[in-house]
Amino acid sequence: MSATPAGRPDRAAVLCGTGGRLPRRKVGNDELAARLDTDDAWIRRRTGMRSRYLADPAEATSDLAVAAGRRALADSGTERADAVVVATATPDRTCPATAPVVAARLGLSGAAAFDVGAACTGFVYALATGAGLIASGVASRVLVIGADVYSRIVDPQDRQNAVVFGDGAGAVVLRAGHAGEHGALGPFGLGSDGAHEDMITVAAGGSRLPADPARTSHEERHFAMRGKEVYRHAVSRMTESARTVLDRAGPGGEDIDRFVPHQAGLRILRAVATDLGLTADRCTTHVETAGNTGAASIPLALADAHANGVLLPGDRVLLTAFGGGLTWGSCLLTRPEPPPADEPAHHEEESAP
Repeated sequence: MSATPAGRPDRAAVLCGTGGRLPRRKVGNDELAARLDTDDAWIRRRTGMRSRYLADPAEATSDLAVAAGRRALADSGTERADAVVVATATPDRTCPATAPVVAARLGLSGAAAFDVGAACTGFVYALATGAGLIASGVASRVLVIGADVYSRIVDPQDRQNAVVFGDGAGAVVLRAGHAGEHGALGPFGLGSDGAHEDMITVAAGGSRLPADPARTSHEERHFAMRGKEVYRHAVSRMTESARTVLDRAGPGGEDIDRFVPHQAGLRILRAVATDLGLTADRCTTHVETAGNTGAASIPLALADAHANGVLLPGDRVLLTAFGGGLTWGSCLLTRPEPPPADEPAHHEEESAP
């Protein structure tokens, strides 16, 4: 990757393409209810979800990421990128990172490529990283992908979590531009609190506790989350982070046209929107049909909103997320020109590459 001179002092990252990918297999509440001794009403009341998409056994995070990245690049009108940043909590392997594999499959060998691990906040962190690469002049075009296959780490018999999470990938393309353009990103607000590392976790599988079945329990090898505590922290941290970003935006910063939060669940999304004084009609969601797709949830929601004409050029959009770590983050952007009307955000009927 060759360095690019910074140029004008107001150089900024501008969003110029979106794309998403969901697996082919759609799993409704009734299918889960039959297995988990629950019912559709309980799942909807707790999560607001009607369905989610689960990857095929041979489908990995990189497969979904490549498909989403390809669509975002096509939407941006180019096949080129100087860097690829993949946010994921479910990489293909512990080593190497997933991003170089994705870059190579997209024909971007030679581009800088690395993963960002911030759980469900990962996409916002990766977006800030991509924006920083552009603002500093290191890159002129960055592909940012959020992709997760939570079905690999969630115990399918865990009623509390199996109904919540789905699989998917979403991507955006950032290009060098200036702060006054439609699509420009900024400001950001990021934070973390590692004192609560065990609130959302997969205990085994790292250097502290290798995933050796002889040394670890079934529960330690799967995703665990303390739901009530997570709800409280998610609402407060997302709200605080969003307010920080709105304050940094200066006069008029509170004038938000669309709110695109991490799709954790309808109760959390509605609580944050209410705390921010945003009406329900300004909240963009797809959690009802896709579930919580982790780092993929915000870019998938953006891709859907772009493709379906929900956002208008120049709309001020607020993004905010919360995840394990604990981590949280928010960002403001303005809506760029829409993608071609005949290009949907994702196609579940297609096979993964």
